[in-house]
Amino acid sequence: MATTNTIRLGFSPCPNDTFMFFAIASGELKLPGFDIVTELHDVETLNCKAMTAELDISKLSFHAWLKVRPKYRLLSSGAALGYGCGPLVVSKRPLTRADMTEARVILPGQWTTAHLLFRLWAPGAKYRTFTTYENILSEIEADKADCGVIIHENRFTYSRAGFLSVIDLGAWWEQETSLPIPLGCIAAKKELGDDLIKKAEDLIRSSIRRSQNDPSAALPFIRQHAQELSEEVTRQH
Repeated sequence: MATTNTIRLGFSPCPNDTFMFFAIASGELKLPGFDIVTELHDVETLNCKAMTAELDISKLSFHAWLKVRPKYRLLSSGAALGYGCGPLVVSKRPLTRADMTEARVILPGQWTTAHLLFRLWAPGAKYRTFTTYENILSEIEADKADCGVIIHENRFTYSRAGFLSVIDLGAWWEQETSLPIPLGCIAAKKELGDDLIKKAEDLIRSSIRRSQNDPSAALPFIRQHAQELSEEVTRQH
């Protein structure tokens, strides 16, 4: 919870978020009268922290935001949604949708949009376990799972690591709905009040524009937290 002059801001270490929040995290952009303390956590940790209202402003999965709507307001800046950017189901051997019923599936968190999309695509999947997103491929490689749902940088690197795509859940969603896939959002505690929330929303928008205008400035911060250091992958992300 925010004290008189401190706001706790949470986001993930994925390149999307570090690109977006670099100007705030570096102190280049400030919110007059407040100290912004940034915290980086994987998206499921952020989702869980929102369930207990620990952070004042946070990146969340849209799936999780539906659960915390009474306490958190959705902001109009900073959301991750679009076309061609959805989670993928991958495996080391060919699998089909019918195989999901008995397959051991590893996912990046119970409250992630990736999990929600997978459940919509394969509602009969019986054996689902969870880990942080950066461990999905290694769990499959170690034969602790038959397939997994990948997000973030892994979407661009799985094939060269020897994995096969079972389904692009984003493409499936787009085909089913003709809508962009809603992945992540930024939400603020309603108790912050309308005025402060509006200022924070404007600050986030300014931070995004700052990185768009000078992407190279954010690159060291992005690489500091990224799972994949390839500049090509970072730019794709």
